[in-house]
Amino acid sequence: MLTFFKRFDWILIGSLVPLFVWSLLTLKSVGGTAEDSFFYRQLIWIGVGFLVMFLVASVEWRFFARSGVVLALYGVLIGLLLFLFIAGTRVKGALSWFSFSSASFQPAEIMKLVLIVLLAKYYSYRHIDIARIHHIFITGFYTALPFTLILVQPDLGSALIIFAIWAGMTMVAGIRVRHFMMLAAAGIASVALAWVYVLAPYQQQRISTFLNPAADPQGTGYNAQQSVIAVGSGQLLGKGVGYGSQSRLQFLPESRTDFIFAAFAEEWGFLGVILLLLCFGVFLWRVLAIGESSPTNFSKLFAIGFSILVVVQGVIHVGMNMGMLPITGITFPFMSYGGSSLLALFVGIGILQNIYMHRSLSYTSYAHRGDSLD
Repeated sequence: MLTFFKRFDWILIGSLVPLFVWSLLTLKSVGGTAEDSFFYRQLIWIGVGFLVMFLVASVEWRFFARSGVVLALYGVLIGLLLFLFIAGTRVKGALSWFSFSSASFQPAEIMKLVLIVLLAKYYSYRHIDIARIHHIFITGFYTALPFTLILVQPDLGSALIIFAIWAGMTMVAGIRVRHFMMLAAAGIASVALAWVYVLAPYQQQRISTFLNPAADPQGTGYNAQQSVIAVGSGQLLGKGVGYGSQSRLQFLPESRTDFIFAAFAEEWGFLGVILLLLCFGVFLWRVLAIGESSPTNFSKLFAIGFSILVVVQGVIHVGMNMGMLPITGITFPFMSYGGSSLLALFVGIGILQNIYMHRSLSYTSYAHRGDSLD
């Protein structure tokens, strides 16, 4: 058992510890003594997440790369996304959750990770002839199913992340320039169609407000303006933990989830944000380094896909908190309150840890064991 833990990438785990500490401190300060339940529930989710990570890390990563496992997981998640329209719970206008007595589950968060595994599996087998355009259509079909089901919930933020994972991994896998231009055109067309036929009126208002936030400062523009005020009021050193007036006085909405970055920036200031981004940078460095050190294409592509997931989700969250992107309800990785996203990220980290533990195995070692490299 001790040997098992010694083989972990502890730098990667160490880079997450400050994020979890900041998450708990922010949840404690914005909730007040009357709402400590969010603090304790997040603490439980973090503990469960580490347990899940250790369990997943004990399963050799090739198990997740098997075609049967990948397609089974994908099919189950598609089924759950469909079942949401029958038994799901509508939260803030989106039919994205299964609610139970004391917890909720969001299938879209797990689908993001499953899609990364599926695309890494597909492209790793076809890295030689990946430039052929039919591969884009095949993987595009795999992506279009969850993208559409998530978009019509409607959950614009998660749908954008699904699209970004596919686009990013497809480009890294080695498509031609003209195919990339076709991909970009398809993305623009999808946005136009979504605006007309899919987006709910309140989502259209959010995008319109992003373009002109002063048009409705007490309505759709309120959240964006309060978030920008909170970020700016932190200045260089911040107001201190528990002294963020925007969040504690409830001017800043959803400060535990959609706007936790703004709440953090108000209390910790510019220097705190720099430290936060530095920890994220170290985490991403280790994720990409694990992929680079692995002898298989699947591992490299999985690490890249996981990095895209974390980066895009983080950029969208920070962008909407600073008034640079429309508000889409995307949480901040590892910091926002919630179990579905956190557990999905921990599963991904567990797979990466197992890849790291087997990084010393060469191509010859896999061949002698009778295993396919990808």
